[in-house]
Amino acid sequence: MAKHDPLDTVLKLATEAEEQAALQLQSAQLALQKCQSQLEALRNYRLDYMKQMETNHGKTINASYYHQFHQFVRQIDEAIVKQIASVTEADTQRLHRQQYWQEKQQKRKAVELLLAHKAEKAQQAELRREQKLIDEFASQQFYRKRSR
Repeated sequence: MAKHDPLDTVLKLATEAEEQAALQLQSAQLALQKCQSQLEALRNYRLDYMKQMETNHGKTINASYYHQFHQFVRQIDEAIVKQIASVTEADTQRLHRQQYWQEKQQKRKAVELLLAHKAEKAQQAELRREQKLIDEFASQQFYRKRSR
């Protein structure tokens, strides 16, 4: 039965941490996409509203309607500014999550590298042990043949 290496446990924990970080990154990317879509929708809504006003260009409109129009456009502009801030915040979160995931990935790879080096050393030690046994066997055969 093979001995359990504590580094295997460390690797398992590092892999789980990396997977969690990847899920958090994915969630942050989805949140960013949602914010960007909402911003795009607000901008399109504003554009459509402005085009609607443009179709009334040249027509007589009352001052109250004109005032309401400008007030509504201002509200849309304020919503756009807030949404830009939300996009910026979501992108910052995504960048933090990406950096965190990369750190976890780097730790996992380091543990894998340690395990690979350890396995290589063990294999080299086993090869030396086998070679020593082969040498001993060969020398015993040589001495047996000589002593006959």
